[in-house]
Amino acid sequence: MWWFSRKKPKEAWEETIQWPIGDIEAAERIRHVCRSAADSAASVGHPADSRKKRDAKKNLDDGERYKGAARAAMEIAMKMSDDLMRDAGVGEIIELCLKANDIKTARILFRAIQSPSIRDGMLSDHPALRP
Repeated sequence: MWWFSRKKPKEAWEETIQWPIGDIEAAERIRHVCRSAADSAASVGHPADSRKKRDAKKNLDDGERYKGAARAAMEIAMKMSDDLMRDAGVGEIIELCLKANDIKTARILFRAIQSPSIRDGMLSDHPALRP
């Protein structure tokens, strides 16, 4: 059968980026990466929410998807020059970390946000980020 030999499609964060890109495009790419990995992050953070028991390989795959997406989004955010756009991108990554119940990484990233408006909005939505 032909579908057994198909290659696995590339993930959103595995696509090559032709640098330099603008800050708006970088923020859009971060948003796309974080939203495409949101389902894996949710299954990593709340494994008991699934209706049927998930096998260990599926949990491992979801964990790798989440970590790869977060790593790629952080690399993009580090190269952004506009502070406000970078803070918005880091906010998306924090949301992804919180879906995966990775509070430690979310708090570390939260300290990198410099904009008071984004910082206050994140604190009002997620009180667990308070130091």
